[in-house]
Amino acid sequence: MFHTGSQILIGSVWVFHGFYSKILNGIPRHRLIIGKIFGATNAGVFTKVIGLLEVLLGIWAFTGLQSVGCAALQTSALVAMNTLEIILAEELLISAVGMVILNLGFVTLIWHWALFTPKP
Repeated sequence: MFHTGSQILIGSVWVFHGFYSKILNGIPRHRLIIGKIFGATNAGVFTKVIGLLEVLLGIWAFTGLQSVGCAALQTSALVAMNTLEIILAEELLISAVGMVILNLGFVTLIWHWALFTPKP
């Protein structure tokens, strides 16, 4: 298995936010945002499900398998999450503009890894 610093960073971001921020409720604001989007009564379950999906996405990035497909799914997930958060829960965001800028940088890193990292 061939790992790069970018691959490890990308996988770690997904695992951190999925496991710590959502599953362990380490950043409670995530649950509030998800509750605003899916309803407060569903917040706990949806937060854990989304967290699990993020962990799985991180594990996929760690494997390096099908990196272009992985990058496409990551990009789609970030665009969907950011769009929903800005439209339905903007008041709970620290900075909508900051989030978009940060995620544009993250997506750039993801695609650089997927397209330009040598494969084993």
